[in-house]
Amino acid sequence: MEPLLIILRALADPSRVRILLLVRRMELSVGEIAAVLEQSQPRVSRHIRILSDAGLVKRSKEGAWVFVRLGEAGVAGPVLAAMDALAADAGIVDQARLAAVREERAAAADAWFATHAASWDRERSLYIAESAVEAAVIAALGSDALGNLVDVGTGTGRMIELLGPRATTALGIDRSPEMLRLARGRIEGAGLAHAEVRRGDMYALPSDDGSVDTVVLHQVLHFADDPAAVIAEAARVLAPAGRLLIVDFMPHNREELRNQQRHLRLGFADAQMIDWMAAAGLAGAVVARLPDREAIGVTLWLGTREARQTDERKAA
Repeated sequence: MEPLLIILRALADPSRVRILLLVRRMELSVGEIAAVLEQSQPRVSRHIRILSDAGLVKRSKEGAWVFVRLGEAGVAGPVLAAMDALAADAGIVDQARLAAVREERAAAADAWFATHAASWDRERSLYIAESAVEAAVIAALGSDALGNLVDVGTGTGRMIELLGPRATTALGIDRSPEMLRLARGRIEGAGLAHAEVRRGDMYALPSDDGSVDTVVLHQVLHFADDPAAVIAEAARVLAPAGRLLIVDFMPHNREELRNQQRHLRLGFADAQMIDWMAAAGLAGAVVARLPDREAIGVTLWLGTREARQTDERKAA
């Protein structure tokens, strides 16, 4: 009885209901929630603590920021189902404000990439030797053919250049026209006639369900405002036994990268990444760690879509 009473007390404040509806959509920082609710951060933090104590949300500290996401499905799921049944239009105004926040953030990121496209490879290599990362990518994917390959957030097309010769088809997706211009030149220079790049969104890939054998997210997720949604979208397009390779930073405290290079996340813990993969129906594992004493370390995670899982999803 007591756990139920704790949950009901947590939901007795309209602001806490609004917060729960917001983090249902995506993982948010405390500051972002405060901006949407138009409340002070201390006040929002108190609401989040109460929701966390009830098991409805989880908090994770990342540098100077605290991110908030839904709690375990067994607790948050029934509460959200009841909210859907009793108040279908709850939080509409907040969702509109959240969409505006996301649009502003995306516009700022687009402007940064447009300015830095030409120097992107050099800037990325400041963290750890790119040659070591590329060798780890090749080792993680093994010597087998890669089938239909999609490189999400392709940037200057380096992953297509590196992996394209082993693919049946290769598609690079990016939001930035400036990046795509450089990627096209690189792919043409490599003579990869079966490869192409296309402007697109990592949250809505231009591929059918189960049509891709290999998806690569190389140094992409730390720019994503909803990494779990990006992983779920990548999993959607994976064929039976298809693989998702994620290459990104280990957790770090370089706060300046949020403003200087538009990083939204300061690296990722293994448990969080594998949990996101599991939620998307992938069997995930760490396949390589590349620590560095002076630079930011890099981790490679590999998620595999089991054939049985894909068949069950189609049947549903």
